[in-house]
Amino acid sequence: LSLDGDALAFRYRRAELAPGFVVTAVRFRLRRDGAAAVKGRMEDARTRRIAAQPHGQANAGSIFKNPPGDHAGRLIDVAGLKGARAGRARISERHANFIVNEGGACAVDVKALMDVVQRAVWEQSGVWLEPEVRLLGRW
Repeated sequence: LSLDGDALAFRYRRAELAPGFVVTAVRFRLRRDGAAAVKGRMEDARTRRIAAQPHGQANAGSIFKNPPGDHAGRLIDVAGLKGARAGRARISERHANFIVNEGGACAVDVKALMDVVQRAVWEQSGVWLEPEVRLLGRW
């Protein structure tokens, strides 16, 4: 079976696949561009990331998925959690959807902080944040 992108109704983190369907191959149609143009776009993206994310600090990337129509980082910030700590894990002051390791943080610290964030955002905004990261093991 072969389907095009329109048939799958792609959108942010979603595609319309029937239950049980497995994607086994993908073919992309890309447009050719000059090396200088591609390099410029890559540098722009890197500059934006460095300005907006905790560059140079150990972290696992975005912790929560963005809920429909909003941003997890904004909701965490509005809940007053930038800088909040659990053990050696801390909510980044630069981008609230990042948990940084201050050195020696363990998984239990990160999970405890995630739990605090979920409860606080729920109480503040009525939105339950869904983790972006996958937690392995027993919690």
